[in-house]
Amino acid sequence: MADTLLDDVAGLLRETADRVVLPLFRHLDAADVSEKAPGELVTVADRRAEEMISAGLLRLRPGSVVVGEEAVADDPDLLRHLRASGDVWLVDPVDGTANFAAGRRPFALMVSLLTDGEPVAAWVFDPLADALATARTGEGTYLDGQPLHLPDGAPPVGELRGAAMTKFLPGPSRRTVEAGGARLGELLPGQHCAGREYLDVLTGQQQFVLFWRTLPWDHGPGTLLVRAAGGVARRLDGTDYHPADTEHGLLVAVNAEVWTEVHTALLPT
Repeated sequence: MADTLLDDVAGLLRETADRVVLPLFRHLDAADVSEKAPGELVTVADRRAEEMISAGLLRLRPGSVVVGEEAVADDPDLLRHLRASGDVWLVDPVDGTANFAAGRRPFALMVSLLTDGEPVAAWVFDPLADALATARTGEGTYLDGQPLHLPDGAPPVGELRGAAMTKFLPGPSRRTVEAGGARLGELLPGQHCAGREYLDVLTGQQQFVLFWRTLPWDHGPGTLLVRAAGGVARRLDGTDYHPADTEHGLLVAVNAEVWTEVHTALLPT
């Protein structure tokens, strides 16, 4: 029997968006939005979507474990499963919650699957753009059902375009990155939605994206999508990213050559 996992999870995300997330977009009351930590918003859509996605994933893989953003806010010990044996799901029910709460786009629904501690599949769905990216390790990346491979080689550094989330960078690093942006074609401020940043790398809207905070549900899905398409996702010291890591800093690029050019421009030693 054919393995339908990619389609099954994609269908679950579409159903969750249609039934839970989109009906609440621009229809939230003040009581529907709260802070789970200073400056960290959560909405009723986040909680309801995570409940629906988690239940669906457990039906697809009985005995698996779900590590969802909102569940971890209540029980941080769930993060220990990211290096555990068996199947573990990472879930970001509404990536870009601040945008969603303010009635702005973009936002996304994201899932990745780890088996025995290694990422093996990923899904990112932007419901307003109706854009869906999926990947399985060794099988490539698909965008809206079509196979996708990121380009080889690198344009001149002055033509590179990408985003840098400088808000959370330490002061000296932030100033270095902002100054280095002048060496590039365009340094964007970011869209407050990691899922959309990864989709824009896949679609060629940008060749790289730099993050400081790297919560696993924000980057587990996108990094696998980029890697499966031929790109790279590395810590700022050049080591490969893993969702269980607790370090800060992540540079994602369409290929290793672009990664090196951007790293040299933004973070010169």
